[in-house]
Amino acid sequence: MYYIDPHIHMVSRTTDDYETLARMGCVAMSEPAFWAGFDRGSAESFHDYFRQLTDFERQRAGQFGLQHYTWLCINAKEAENVSLSREVIAMIPEFLDTPGVLGIGEIGLNKNTKNEATIFLEHLELAVKYDQQILIHTPHLEDKYTGTRMILDMLCDDTRLDRSRVLVDHVEEHTIRSVLEEGFWAGMTLYPVSKCTPERAVDMIEMHGAERLLVNSAGDWGPSKPTAVPDFIIAMRRRGHPESLIRKVVYDNPREFFSQSENFDFAPPELDEAEANL
Repeated sequence: MYYIDPHIHMVSRTTDDYETLARMGCVAMSEPAFWAGFDRGSAESFHDYFRQLTDFERQRAGQFGLQHYTWLCINAKEAENVSLSREVIAMIPEFLDTPGVLGIGEIGLNKNTKNEATIFLEHLELAVKYDQQILIHTPHLEDKYTGTRMILDMLCDDTRLDRSRVLVDHVEEHTIRSVLEEGFWAGMTLYPVSKCTPERAVDMIEMHGAERLLVNSAGDWGPSKPTAVPDFIIAMRRRGHPESLIRKVVYDNPREFFSQSENFDFAPPELDEAEANL
């Protein structure tokens, strides 16, 4: 089955991973800007990183027939540095018309601090000004619920936002309902040691349905698995879910969400007759 990984950090993966993803049925991915494993010291380093995302990674993916898209921001881990964050935000507009740039992300909170919230709001202002989609990171572990609630409150306070163009990622059992009830898209991240397992993701789909739900691997520097979406597909099949429902979650939903961006120049793969009739 063809699928799209809506959130994966390919700068931290090897070229072999691109080949493996292509063999597993991945046809496209989106890569949000994120932490490099250490805090960067200048806006120039982010400028180079944005060039890597919008140019080099798109070419590297294309060598294996994969379509690569990206999102731009300064991530929550580094947003505590307000002055640096504002320098980075100021340079983002020069990249927004670049092919494959879908919007602003992954913005959010890390430790739920005042500075993080300030920079989150300034990213929202940028997204509104340039009519961009938004991809949001919610905090880890013990800060998850509080941080998600803070994020939802800030989003809902801004009446200019189109909630159908906002994806709130890394939801878990205790946050998914609030995200969906507020009208946002929700992403379930499949990690081997935290966030969500494929089986738990299937549980949440059985509880909440498949509307406005995505699954992703968020493969990055730490313990993660770039082929987690195929693991989810297998878990869905083991529960007896129809291929049409599986395809909706792993292919149709991300395509529908990303299509709201003018830079989503997706070229659909040719489907065989059985898949085309799902």
